[in-house]
Amino acid sequence: MGRLVECVPNFSEGRDKKVIDAISAAISGSRGCSLLDVDPGTSTNRTVYTFVGSPEAVVEGALNAARCAFSLIDMSKHSGEHPRTGALDVCPFVPVQDVSMDDCVHCANVFAQRLAEMLQVPVYLYGEAARSESRRNLPSVRAGEYEALPDKLKRDEWTPDFGPALFVPSWGATVTGARTFLIAYNVNLIATKEQAHRIALDVREQGRGHDQPGLLKKVQGMGWYLDESNIAQVSTNILDFTVTPLHVVYEEIRRAAQELNLPVVGSQIVGLIPLKALLDSADFYIQKEKLFILEEEHKVRLVISKLGLDSLGPFKPEDRIIEYMVKSPEDGRLVSLSLERFVQSVGARTPAPGGGSVSAVMAALGAALGAMVGHMTYGKRQFEKLDGVMRTLIPPFHHAMKDMLLLVDEDTDAFNGYMAALKMPRGSAEDMDRRETAMQDGLRRSINVPLALAERISVLWDPLRDLVLYGNISCKSDVQVAAKALEAAVFGAYFNISINLRDIKDKAFRAETERRASELLEDAKHKAAAVLQAADTRQ
Repeated sequence: MGRLVECVPNFSEGRDKKVIDAISAAISGSRGCSLLDVDPGTSTNRTVYTFVGSPEAVVEGALNAARCAFSLIDMSKHSGEHPRTGALDVCPFVPVQDVSMDDCVHCANVFAQRLAEMLQVPVYLYGEAARSESRRNLPSVRAGEYEALPDKLKRDEWTPDFGPALFVPSWGATVTGARTFLIAYNVNLIATKEQAHRIALDVREQGRGHDQPGLLKKVQGMGWYLDESNIAQVSTNILDFTVTPLHVVYEEIRRAAQELNLPVVGSQIVGLIPLKALLDSADFYIQKEKLFILEEEHKVRLVISKLGLDSLGPFKPEDRIIEYMVKSPEDGRLVSLSLERFVQSVGARTPAPGGGSVSAVMAALGAALGAMVGHMTYGKRQFEKLDGVMRTLIPPFHHAMKDMLLLVDEDTDAFNGYMAALKMPRGSAEDMDRRETAMQDGLRRSINVPLALAERISVLWDPLRDLVLYGNISCKSDVQVAAKALEAAVFGAYFNISINLRDIKDKAFRAETERRASELLEDAKHKAAAVLQAADTRQ
């Protein structure tokens, strides 16, 4: 996928389908841009577009969209529930993959300068791109909205960062910047607009003013009414979901609504959401209600149900979770290959993937078999007395299975890093020193990956033996295969560690690693034998 920036332009048109579609076409027709979501709102009279691409591509896509909107949107005739200052009201750039916040600040500056030059309109910078603290917060820049712009633009403190300080009636002003991932999240109430806004004032960080701060950090909020759905909403922007998670916003609004005897009837995510935000909320409800849920798909479904994310329309994870939207079926990783292609890549005339990656695959398969045996026991009537035991035994294998898959690519990456060091220049003494340092670093990484694999396997022997004792007897052979797969993976890790240690110059590191690798190998031999012996004695 390469370097990815997310761009989320908000245009002040949510009712005219022809205009909405024309802007969509301008974005999707931009080279290197992938339009992921288009979310129009009738009451807000606003459409949120979400697209991704390289830093250069998203700037061009945003400019193309703005150029299209300039001839189609007339702000002098606009009205809607959502605050706004212009036809292209706000255009943030968000880092997604292999880009920094500084990269996104650069995108915002380039976009702002070119937009101002192209349309001769005022443009402000906010968020991480803001040039003054007073403009960091979007509501502050938007204060007074479109209607206040004629007077606002005459004041020195509101001179635009780019473009003329002139009021353009059809356009207004645009705010652009860089920020972390913002979640636009609305909670639905059977209530009045005023009641919803009362709750919003209590929960948002700003509260009711300087003397009455709100409850939730990094949360903006207001109340409005959706005529098309005949409900009120507490509309929030979660500026940092690691500070205030999704479920905290929902539960706090639900508590405030209960105090007013108002029913909460689900919630809504506008645009896309990071997977981690949903998984964090899933973990909250799993812990709170002592649920046994391990699969990512089931965790996502749990959150959809708990928060009522499908109350106003279908919530399809593949269309709403950003990682799912940008994930390619074959993203260059070994673990993304089909089994057939992976085996072929191992058998090809190339040194990698080799024994290290194959060892990680064997370990992942061994752990997967352990998880399978647990699942084939858990929840079955004849083993219902063992449900508590299986709830303890299954998670270690489930988590290890995922961890070991990551090591498949890490092992090959480490080897490739060492090979790259071998090819470094050797023309001068400085070149030789740099090459030697890079080679030693590469060797250490090539050792640390299989060592981590063996360490990860070491914690599975005891739960695997318990699976033999308590698991579904029909799956005894699967536990036996798991034991040999995990043992073989430790052997593979040991051999890879040994061959790379020969060229390590740090004697202390070499001696300690040799000792630990031998210890893990001996432990694997004895523990695998114990598992197999226990299996033989169980009928």
